[in-house]
Amino acid sequence: MNSYEFNAYKTRYRAAIRAVLADSEKGRLDEAGFSAYAHPNPIINRLFWRRIHIAMDYIEIHAPYASVLDFGCGSGVILPFLAKHGTRVTAIDIDLHPIEKVKKHIPLDVNVEILDGRQISLSNLPPKSFDLINALDVLEHVDDLSQTLVRLMNLLKPNGQLIISGPTENILYQIGRKLAGSEFSGAYHERGIAEIKRELSRIARIKHIATLYQPVPLFEVFAAQEK
Repeated sequence: MNSYEFNAYKTRYRAAIRAVLADSEKGRLDEAGFSAYAHPNPIINRLFWRRIHIAMDYIEIHAPYASVLDFGCGSGVILPFLAKHGTRVTAIDIDLHPIEKVKKHIPLDVNVEILDGRQISLSNLPPKSFDLINALDVLEHVDDLSQTLVRLMNLLKPNGQLIISGPTENILYQIGRKLAGSEFSGAYHERGIAEIKRELSRIARIKHIATLYQPVPLFEVFAAQEK
């Protein structure tokens, strides 16, 4: 996705998120990243959107896909893009309130199915059924990381890829989060991206995609495939 297309995509989604925030209880949508994606500070806003763009570029290189899973879809920020490049897109989250609010402004494409993670777990999905699994900025939240990673990898078809991004949680990241505002407490984060990568490397091959930003790493994006 070139810069012009991405900026148009971002502008549309930011407008929807801001409309939802204006009509929502303060703090209710922080964990889904609403405050980050609509942040008025252009530097902070670019930082959060940049990793989305990087993931999109990587996903687009390997497109099209027969089946895609968006794990921890949150506000659904990447779903319109995935719907364009996947024949069938499944999105799952334990809190569907954010996406229910957003889809009033940006309707879901007909090839997108939303699953309630409180009623359907990863173990309920057919094994070896997805060409691509998207897990952007979600694995730092989960309680049982090891089991979640095993289940995600078991859902991949042969040669399928799991795309992951997450925060470093280093001291500079924590300082930046405080400067960004009270919405960025990070209280719902269980771990940083280094722990996720270390745990996943035990069961999968890791391919580095990007580190944001050198020399002060705040986020990392990488892919994983079966060993």
